[in-house]
Amino acid sequence: MKKLLILLLCSALFHSGPVFGWGREGHETIAKIAERNLTKRAKKRIEKYLGGHSIVYYAKWMDEYRKTPEYAFTDGWHTAPVDARLHYSDELLNPKRGNAIYGLESAIRILENYREQSDSTVAVNLKYVIHLVGDMHCPAHIKYATHDMKYDVLFEDKYRKAHKFYVHSVWDNEIITVSRIWSVSEWADELDRLPKSDKQAIAAGTPRDWLHDAAVCCEVQFEWAKPDARLGQDFLNKALPLVESQIRKAGYRLARLLNGLFD
Repeated sequence: MKKLLILLLCSALFHSGPVFGWGREGHETIAKIAERNLTKRAKKRIEKYLGGHSIVYYAKWMDEYRKTPEYAFTDGWHTAPVDARLHYSDELLNPKRGNAIYGLESAIRILENYREQSDSTVAVNLKYVIHLVGDMHCPAHIKYATHDMKYDVLFEDKYRKAHKFYVHSVWDNEIITVSRIWSVSEWADELDRLPKSDKQAIAAGTPRDWLHDAAVCCEVQFEWAKPDARLGQDFLNKALPLVESQIRKAGYRLARLLNGLFD
């Protein structure tokens, strides 16, 4: 009976607990791609404020600290809402919760004058930027006004055995863990192969432009993963390229943002 209660509790926590964009592999791969595209001067300055660590080291920091008393105010920053036209506007901001665009734009404003800030202020806002650019590119972290995103699906593991998952978790973790067993560096090596002109085109615009692009590209998730659907290899064959495209875009856009602030 005791074991049964523990299993039930774990199941409840799995379905009702906080959701994290991309998981470790996704966030760190985004940061690794960005690191590969930083200028030498920007990289040196950033790592000075991060205590000698790379941006990869802090890629998942916000997920690890979002529930602590000191950083609980950031708990609502991990998703980004869009309206029926798939655009972000200030009217979508919940002042009590915030969102990824609000958190990202706030951090950028502070970092634009980083020389006038304390080292600790620069460091924490860098950590926000590193993480939130990634979150806003995750399909499950885009909050569509026209789509319900609170449902379960049956996702097949590598043995084609189906398990019940909150659809959010499928996009955050399961697609990656079932399909990719590479290291972060190996995955970044495979994804970061575009010519300079393509990288520049992807990174052009503002965070609000990037969110619109992500919302347009990721809306297909509702056709591919309907409530209670069984998601097998056919789903993975479509979903993985989308995930990799979003991770690549996030990496290039993060690099462009950091280079603009610190180069």
